[in-house]
Amino acid sequence: MHPDSTAPLTRPQFGLQPTLAWTAMLGLVGFSTLCILAGAGGLLRLAYPAGALLVGLLLFQRYPILYIGFTWWVAFLTPFVRRLIDVQSGWVDPSPVLLAPFLVMMLTGLTFIRHLPRYLRQDGLPFILSAAGVLYGLLVGLIKYPPTAVVVPLLNWLAPILFGFHLFVHWRHYPAYRQNLGRVFLWGVLITGAYGVMQYLVAPEWDRFWLINSKSIAFGTPEPLGMRVFSTMNSPGPFATVMMAGLLLLFSSQSTWRFAAVGVGYLSFLLSLVRSSWLGWAVGVAMYIPSLKPKLQMRLIVTILVMAVCVIPLVNMPPFAGAIAARLQTFSNTQDDVSYNQRLEGYGQIMGEALAEIPGNGLGFVLTNDSLGSNDSGVLAMLFNLGWFGTIPYLGGMILLFFSLFRGTEGQSDPFVSASRAISLGVFAQIGLGSSTLALSGVVMWSFAGIALAAQRFYRYQHLLLPDVNSE
Repeated sequence: MHPDSTAPLTRPQFGLQPTLAWTAMLGLVGFSTLCILAGAGGLLRLAYPAGALLVGLLLFQRYPILYIGFTWWVAFLTPFVRRLIDVQSGWVDPSPVLLAPFLVMMLTGLTFIRHLPRYLRQDGLPFILSAAGVLYGLLVGLIKYPPTAVVVPLLNWLAPILFGFHLFVHWRHYPAYRQNLGRVFLWGVLITGAYGVMQYLVAPEWDRFWLINSKSIAFGTPEPLGMRVFSTMNSPGPFATVMMAGLLLLFSSQSTWRFAAVGVGYLSFLLSLVRSSWLGWAVGVAMYIPSLKPKLQMRLIVTILVMAVCVIPLVNMPPFAGAIAARLQTFSNTQDDVSYNQRLEGYGQIMGEALAEIPGNGLGFVLTNDSLGSNDSGVLAMLFNLGWFGTIPYLGGMILLFFSLFRGTEGQSDPFVSASRAISLGVFAQIGLGSSTLALSGVVMWSFAGIALAAQRFYRYQHLLLPDVNSE
């Protein structure tokens, strides 16, 4: 059955149907659980990413809606699986387990190749330009570094673009993808948010083990009430980005579970102490509200007030209030903010050098600076890795992407479209404060930009669609 087959797309599957797909997914979960319970976690270091790739390939070919949901959950949970393996079988870094979500996402490269000629002349140009910039960086990197040093950076840069393009080109099936993404992020916020609160209060052994061995001093201390929350993900930054996206989506959710998700979601989001994502959320809300019709704006304002009633008492409780309040105070007292001042100092030291990078250093280059880390600036990452030759198409593609998103008026009555635009812009707005267009944060940005463009195209041409359309 072809990925564009009508059967799984026009009739979204619920429960444990289709049997083959759920057998494969639960088989991976069951095998991983048994290995960890049996003390054979080391076996999973290669078996888990290989199994995730095989299950992803099956779903990609036969059950495209389930493929999208499976990919997100692998991205949400894989770092947690890695920590369970490491605490049992010993610290390994870099860990091959972390390749799993990006290997699954790279399957969408088949979609990119298949649709490239058609969408080169249509709305797919932003994805193609940005991918071209990344491929330029790949070529430079292969010249300068061994291939093994280039593989992971390539996945971090390219997989988000390909995954977003995949969502975009299947615009005919936008309603099914919208339903799937809404459900995934509702439960994602609820489950990872609840675990994040527990992580802060309890500091489980596997999380403490990871924090000690990774030597990530900026992530807090390995003790209860001492960690910056990263939940099931690999660090506070990606977790906060995912949570930001999910919380914005919850504004348009009608599920009865949304209030429980809001409570643990906002609490863990604040406990991550990621100020760039807090600012991204504010940018998203500022873009979201005006894009809605007046009736929907009033409904959203009521929803925000109800959510505030749920969240504010939790945030002001003694175990949480101190850390959150201290972080919030840094917005008004930048003189004593060590992180902010170090970032400014780092920009001052190396911005001139970055702007002089014409050919770039290629993928695989690692920024070393006493004040700035390799993930502290998406702008510097572009310039140093891609140079101007790669940055111009890469950044030009993103600018064209947002121009296309906010130029169209289709789907104004669909809150999901407004939320998707707000999410993608909210993530992009953090580019000066972190590598927001790469890895999991990049997947969030490119995916919601892709689904928003798909929605525009769907509403523009839905009158031409036939109920029995079988392919793109």
